[in-house]
Amino acid sequence: MESRRSRAKVDLAGILRKSWYRLRLSVRHPSRVPTWDAIVLTAASPEQAELYEWQLKRAKRLGRIASSTVTLVVPDPDGNRIGSGGATLNAIHALARHLEALGPQVDNVDTGNSESLVPHERSDTEVSFSPMLSFMAKRHILLLHAGGDSKRVPWANPMGKVFLPLPYLAADDPDGPVPLLFDHILAISCCARQAFKKEGGIFIMTGDVLPCFDASTMVLPEDTSCIITVPITLDVASNHGVIVASKTGIQNKTCYVSLVENLLQKPTMEELVKNQAILDDGRTLLDTGIIAVRGKAWGELVRLACASKPMIADLVKSKKEMSLYEDLVAAWVLAKHEWLRLRPLGEELINRLGKQKMYSYCAYDLLFLHFGTSSEVLDHLSGADSGLVGRRHLCSVPATTVSDIAASAIVISSKIAPGVSIGDDSIVYDSCISGGIQIGSQSIVVGVNVPGDNNGLRFILPDRHCLWEVPLVGCTGRVIVYCGLRDNPKDSVSRSGTFCGKPWDKVLHNLGIQESDLWSTTGTHEKCLWNAKIFPILSYFEMLSLAGWLMGLSDPKTKSLLPLWKSSQRVSLEELHRSIDFPLMCIGSSNHQADLASGIAKACINYGLLGRNLSQLCEEILQKDDSGVQICRDLLDMCSNLQGQDSKILPKSRAYQVQVDLLQACREEKMACELEHKVWAAVADETASAVRYGFREHVLESSNSISTSAYKSSAFDVDQSFQHHDVRIELPVRVDFVGGWSDTPPWSLERAGCVLNMSIKLDGCAPVGTSITTTEQTGIEINDDDTINKVYIEDPTSIAAPFNSDDSFRLVKCALLVTGVTHDKLILSMGLQIHTWTGVPRGTGLGTSSILAAAVVKGLLHITNRDDSNENVARLVLVLEQLMGTGGGWQDQIGGLYPGIKFTESFPGIPLKLQVISLMASPRLISDLQQRLLVVFTGQVRPARRVLEKVVTRYLRRDSLLISSIKRLTELARMGREALMNCDLNELGEIMLEAWRLHQELDPYCSNTFVDRLFELADPFCCGYKLVGAGGGGFALLLAKDGDSAEKLKNLLQKDPRLEEYGTEFEVKIYNWALF
Repeated sequence: MESRRSRAKVDLAGILRKSWYRLRLSVRHPSRVPTWDAIVLTAASPEQAELYEWQLKRAKRLGRIASSTVTLVVPDPDGNRIGSGGATLNAIHALARHLEALGPQVDNVDTGNSESLVPHERSDTEVSFSPMLSFMAKRHILLLHAGGDSKRVPWANPMGKVFLPLPYLAADDPDGPVPLLFDHILAISCCARQAFKKEGGIFIMTGDVLPCFDASTMVLPEDTSCIITVPITLDVASNHGVIVASKTGIQNKTCYVSLVENLLQKPTMEELVKNQAILDDGRTLLDTGIIAVRGKAWGELVRLACASKPMIADLVKSKKEMSLYEDLVAAWVLAKHEWLRLRPLGEELINRLGKQKMYSYCAYDLLFLHFGTSSEVLDHLSGADSGLVGRRHLCSVPATTVSDIAASAIVISSKIAPGVSIGDDSIVYDSCISGGIQIGSQSIVVGVNVPGDNNGLRFILPDRHCLWEVPLVGCTGRVIVYCGLRDNPKDSVSRSGTFCGKPWDKVLHNLGIQESDLWSTTGTHEKCLWNAKIFPILSYFEMLSLAGWLMGLSDPKTKSLLPLWKSSQRVSLEELHRSIDFPLMCIGSSNHQADLASGIAKACINYGLLGRNLSQLCEEILQKDDSGVQICRDLLDMCSNLQGQDSKILPKSRAYQVQVDLLQACREEKMACELEHKVWAAVADETASAVRYGFREHVLESSNSISTSAYKSSAFDVDQSFQHHDVRIELPVRVDFVGGWSDTPPWSLERAGCVLNMSIKLDGCAPVGTSITTTEQTGIEINDDDTINKVYIEDPTSIAAPFNSDDSFRLVKCALLVTGVTHDKLILSMGLQIHTWTGVPRGTGLGTSSILAAAVVKGLLHITNRDDSNENVARLVLVLEQLMGTGGGWQDQIGGLYPGIKFTESFPGIPLKLQVISLMASPRLISDLQQRLLVVFTGQVRPARRVLEKVVTRYLRRDSLLISSIKRLTELARMGREALMNCDLNELGEIMLEAWRLHQELDPYCSNTFVDRLFELADPFCCGYKLVGAGGGGFALLLAKDGDSAEKLKNLLQKDPRLEEYGTEFEVKIYNWALF
């Protein structure tokens, strides 16, 4: 195989953000992005399984796992180690039993070609009916091996290594919980789900590796097993598994798929050369521990697992283990069969699985992040990608004048008191640290709670040390545990084992400890840190004092500490692992997180401008035993004075939203619903104020200058001769390239907005328009040509907001209000006849409703001799949409009012300032656009109001993911302007793709399965695509790679039978368009 892996740095941030985006989308809209049917974790013991179940419930609550996904934790039988291969079979068997117990979904399964899945020789221990086998064979399973005792990362032992904190991208969601290694693994695996398509299968990963690669592009061979590999240097490979793959296979820019010819474990150079495992560039293929099994191979594995109870019992009885990566996988590799026959149960593995083959999927740019040791954890957090790390997250940290916390230190989910020092590149997690504690550099502190009443005790954790606490079953307190960063608890005394970074013989000599104090003289196990009874169980500060002594910080001649240590009850790491009180640890962690969230929320209300996401913080507060709701009630009581604050500093819409969120947290849904009306009224009021000072009073309250009675007598009181006037306004529609949502209040009232869009005619005409004519008869007649409805309003002063949502004339009525025409002296002596029309359906994303509103407003201003400038019209339409209750921003009316391609910015203030820059499009740019840009109607219509309400609510809650997404959209708009001016349509296409991803981050329902299918068909021909407007259907922009691709795509869309499955109501129409 010729290795062509790019030597360029892997874009870890880009991979993780894309994976997290897909994970959130799969949870929020699983019908569009299929997710796993089941997620299964293995555990070392029933007690550890209980902890993992708590973590899985947490992941579901936080939106990491879809509610439809079945979750299961499977411990090794009776805590007996059976190896990763035995654990795999045991987990699949347990899942089958679990799904069987869930009920009728299995009975109704279509067995199809299930003959190959039925056990040929069923025993009493096998699954007793074929529907379950068929059902299982069609499921998509994620299996994560998370059991074990984490000897080389001992501080992660209580929580499970897979759940250690990994604050990559934590700053993207500052009010959310700290991301865990498990969360990132879920994100990567979510992208891999698509590779199975409709064929059932299992995706197996390990809990101590984060394989960073774009799994959304992965293509797996059908009906077989596949192991994910990556080229690696020979020195690294010598400590891991190596795959020998065929020299012939299928290769592209990102991967190489070929048959596996052999498996090597920690090979020497001679073995690598002998087995031809070295690639052309001098590297070899690393076994990443990721295995995918699908189709027939998965069916056979299911059948074996469902009959594996005797095999598991044999492993337990013989105290042997079956490895996944040596034994089970070897059954799929012909060259390993001879070796496998000599292994436990090897013959049966070959008989059951040996007919299938295994392939290597070599991902050239996979970044293999291994969390096998404490030092590796710190390396990944302080290395080249340290910019991704959130270094202060959900924490309480004192001022720099009363503490000394290094900028590179990571303090997450922790409370730090004044007088604390934390050194460079250290991590403090899930802890409360009181004054007088010094933590050195490159140290790890987890789950430590130092009481505040320490009587002046000072404790120093040296550089490169780990400190953690463990609650034990039957123990009232928590045991303090510690070791050196590079201590390997498995290294024996005779093999250079260390404790706190020092050789054991030096530790024993300096402290006056005998080997018999630590290890039994009758045991057969090697003497090492793992089984050394060195950690005392005493009062907290006695344990802390002894910790300093054992680390070598106290005077070795201190006579009182050695007798205290010797006389105390002591435990080893091994005993701690077996005695952890997992329920107590979970409760303690939940309460700690809730207390931190509560403190942050109180500070936000008391001292801040409500810039935190209180809704998200309340989710954590509500996890606190029995007092979470009461804490939220206390927070609500603190909000009583919010409405009294200056609205220029704290917008009333935000203040009301905070109260709504707190009412919902207090389970007061009815009161919250009632208050929501004030939220939207405040947004409308703030918008009106930003457009024109005092405008709200003019619009919504009766004018003192013209009363209804005055109007009725106007024919006698006013002597004006009738003059005929008429105006006709025809406007184009707009298509937006990027920047939408940044134009929408309240965002545009508080932050800068930026949109790149274009005005176009469809099929040769400007489709939106109005005609307004004065009439001798007073009153106003409105004709809607689209619905063929009309209404006559005898008394225009009777028009008043709010309007019913089903009032088909409310757009024109609102236009009459915002322009002040209902109180103009003109209508005292004459009337108005208003016709409106649109040549395309409303709700198609072209801004039709807003552009029609702009046409009516412009016509009314013109006929009453008022300011009908485009900027004034655009701002008035912004208020009009708030009065209508539809919301909306300024980009639609800007798109219709100003010709050509525009780059528009808005700047907050009173009044709101709009700056429209018409881009000078060269003949070449216009020609390229008309050749390559397809404007396609999907046949689907959806008003933007519902999606707008959800997005605005998230903004008012200060949802960080939404805010960062809209910020990025404004950046992309500026980049898009540059790309257009440089005639770089390929760059514009990439910008459109990112914008479309961000739109789905804002609202996953802005697309659907039909639109996804349309874009899937278009993808090979396009450099970019997106729906216009808020999405959900309507029109799509497809930017082809070149003119030929555009023509091919046109032909494909006009005749592709794959679109017919969605019915005639989803007919695709390609419009001819021209720049307006």
